[in-house]
Amino acid sequence: MVKWRRWNAAIHRDLGYLCVGLTLVYAVSGVAVNHRADWNPSYQVRERSARVDDLDASAPSSPEYVRAVLERLGMDAEVLGTFRPDPGSLRIFLEGTTVDVDLAAGEATVQDVRDRPGLRQVNFLHLNHPKKLWTYMADVYAVALALLALTGVFVLRGRNGITGRGAWLTAAGVIIPAAFLLLYF
Repeated sequence: MVKWRRWNAAIHRDLGYLCVGLTLVYAVSGVAVNHRADWNPSYQVRERSARVDDLDASAPSSPEYVRAVLERLGMDAEVLGTFRPDPGSLRIFLEGTTVDVDLAAGEATVQDVRDRPGLRQVNFLHLNHPKKLWTYMADVYAVALALLALTGVFVLRGRNGITGRGAWLTAAGVIIPAAFLLLYF
């Protein structure tokens, strides 16, 4: 006779060990991405403003004007390009930074964009930006999670198992997402 409980526990245990890294990736990224309306989970975006009203803006696209704006802002960076979105403004592109100059108001807004180390990388995987082989890896992980859930139901016996307390907890685990689907869908 095959001891299915022993096999069930072994599968559950070993799959659990294999899934630890991916589970942490998806858990950390999941919380971060769930709150993207409140913050950018992959990048830190900082803005600051400064006055540049006493500079000669007669030729705002000229390298001299651009250099004067950057000096005023205390920035010594290579200019990647400039753009005039409209006659009253100038946009200066630097590595990881954009400077918007309101020529009429004489105000510059600096926007710095930096990676959130570690978080950007786990979000990259969670949101499946790599595509290709990673898509299949994520599919295998999803199947492994389903197996973990199913084998986990049968690990314990008796009053703490699926025929006792586990039945109530399993039912709650099914009812909660179903209730939210009814509420929002």
